[in-house]
Amino acid sequence: MRTYNITEFGAIGDGKTDNAAAIQLAIDTCSENSGGTVLIPPGGIFMSGPLDIKSYVDFHVSAGATVLANPDEMAYTQSAFKENYGEGSIWIGGKDAVNVTISGQGTIDGNGPSFMGPEEKAAFVLKDFDTFDRRPHLFTPINFQNLIIKDVTFKDSAYWCLHLVGCNDVTIHSIKILNNLKIRNSDGIDPDHSKNVRISDCYIESGDDCICPKTRREYKEYGPTENITVTNCVLKSTSCSIKLGSENMDAIRNVVISNCIISNSNRAIGIQNRDEGIVENVIFDNIIIESRLFDNVWWGKAEPIYVTAYKRQPGNTRDANWRFAPGQTTGRVGLIRNIVFNNIIAQSENGVFIGGEKGKIENIRFSNVQITIDKTTSYQCGIYDLRPSDTVGILEQGTSGFYFDTADNVQLLNCSVKWGENRPMEYKHALFAANINRLKVINFEGEAAHKEKHEAQVIIEP
Repeated sequence: MRTYNITEFGAIGDGKTDNAAAIQLAIDTCSENSGGTVLIPPGGIFMSGPLDIKSYVDFHVSAGATVLANPDEMAYTQSAFKENYGEGSIWIGGKDAVNVTISGQGTIDGNGPSFMGPEEKAAFVLKDFDTFDRRPHLFTPINFQNLIIKDVTFKDSAYWCLHLVGCNDVTIHSIKILNNLKIRNSDGIDPDHSKNVRISDCYIESGDDCICPKTRREYKEYGPTENITVTNCVLKSTSCSIKLGSENMDAIRNVVISNCIISNSNRAIGIQNRDEGIVENVIFDNIIIESRLFDNVWWGKAEPIYVTAYKRQPGNTRDANWRFAPGQTTGRVGLIRNIVFNNIIAQSENGVFIGGEKGKIENIRFSNVQITIDKTTSYQCGIYDLRPSDTVGILEQGTSGFYFDTADNVQLLNCSVKWGENRPMEYKHALFAANINRLKVINFEGEAAHKEKHEAQVIIEP
């Protein structure tokens, strides 16, 4: 296959020249001539505005090469969510393409801090805008078939990094995502209405969710997100390392996440259903977790495992009308069912939380899950984060090793809770369960954090 070096099309790697026209010409020429490699050669910083990736193109970023997003926000004119202009633009995109590869050992740099307001202790301030938030999503392939992303380092996305919209047959292997931990909304990989996605051997740092399957309302024509595997990944997040939802108007199903390490994260594993779609048939297996408290600007309160099903909170934000079905100002929440957590070791400042509306969570199994809880930061503890729900935002109930509220058929098999040396009075029970139909507890080990004040297990019948 032929190689198309972007410098032969006029690209200049000085870090200052906008090379969008030259790079796009190389992409178009490659695709029109039955495909090949569009080469980003080593030794240059090729700044560029928006690009469209086309069929049969291997977009190859050589070791020592960088593709850098143009810092001029006015260069970005395409909304990431169609008529919803309130949630970012597209930098590298494309639609209806087949047999596309993003490869190489170079760097694709979203130039994220250039699109932010002032930097504060916990996060960058978001810039005000009237109707169009121009922060660019780094790569937004729409309806791609047979997409391979391998070996590349993605850096400093200003919004979501890899947003897979309606894609089918996707392999993401051995990449790094190094997003700024103070940039809100800088998700790592978001499969959105996408199918047959395999993510393996990746390292992801993100100032939001590292991996987040979802089904956004703007792209409802592409159907459910299903058949997703994640394996052998190391993840770090100031929000939630692995999250399913919260945007889910269709279905997220058939997901297996295994052999991963989650470190220094605000929340480790979250299933956060807030819309009418369902989440079903999900397995988490062989995972090591380290979670801790961060500033309140980030959703999550160090829950190592979190399963919730609450209606979305109505709001007056610019994108609020996109959160609910057309003509509605309030929503409803769908089912979460058939979820397995197996062989998990967690060190955290908080415990496992399950909570939802009546009849919305069923068939949850914990097997060989070991939780150690110890206070390691100065942030407030003893609370769970239910945002964005129309009930309670922050739930102040004290910390239990496992806290279950309103679900059907929950099993706790060969699990344990240990407390560290730092035990504030907000630390309470090993197990608290209320309104659980068919609760099964077998070979559970755990005492109260303060035996003189609390029972080890509190079970309130429904």
